[in-house]
Amino acid sequence: MSITRRQITSAALAAIPLAFAANGTAQASGNRIRTIYIAGDSTAAQKYADAAPETGWGMALPFFLHKDRPVANHAVNGRSSKSFVDEGRLDTILGLIQPGDFLLVQFAHNDEKSADPTRYTEPWTTYQDYLRLYIDGARARGARPVLATSVERRKFDADGNAVPTHGDYPAAMRALAEEERVALLDIQALSLALWQKLGVEETKTYFNWTATEQDNTHFNPPGAIAVARLVAQELLRTRVLCPRDVRRLDEEIPVSWITWPEATA
Repeated sequence: MSITRRQITSAALAAIPLAFAANGTAQASGNRIRTIYIAGDSTAAQKYADAAPETGWGMALPFFLHKDRPVANHAVNGRSSKSFVDEGRLDTILGLIQPGDFLLVQFAHNDEKSADPTRYTEPWTTYQDYLRLYIDGARARGARPVLATSVERRKFDADGNAVPTHGDYPAAMRALAEEERVALLDIQALSLALWQKLGVEETKTYFNWTATEQDNTHFNPPGAIAVARLVAQELLRTRVLCPRDVRRLDEEIPVSWITWPEATA
């Protein structure tokens, strides 16, 4: 499947709120609470009691933001940029997002699964096409899109070097962000550097390694907190947020702050 830019733009413009369309612009009040919506996969998603200690970085991001920058975490396990759209999850966000809000988008882990046509996208074509849906949809509603390259898995070569695992997807997202003039949080590069610094053994304490599971993709509380800190630092560096929006960037965050609620029916 290949989506044309005209189809993407038409779909986005058709859904512009009437007030926005009438005025041509949307001004966000500086005093209004501005929500950060997350569209992403299992590495960011909210986890529940039956999954503990697995932790998505979106669960820890609020610890680094002030209360007038709340997080609405819509990331879901197993989704790609394509399946998230096809299941109507982007439409749900776009029905809620308000002028001045932010849409933070992180996909690639499941876009890579070429054997699954419901999720697979090709980096330089359909992956970018689907990401444009998020960009155009947010902009049409007066919200600000933000792209984040996917956090890296824990993988090392025989010499102890952290190895990238996302192929061309980070490069494709970087190129799209430059083309569309969208803020880019380069979490792939930063997380890879962090895993290299920590090394083969210490990184195990950041991922969901338990007595029964050796998971090199998903995080435990320390890992989720570490990645959320990278996200918050990047939001500040790219001037998506300003210094008064963030907090605790250099402070230790107790892992006891992470909680896993019971799943609701």
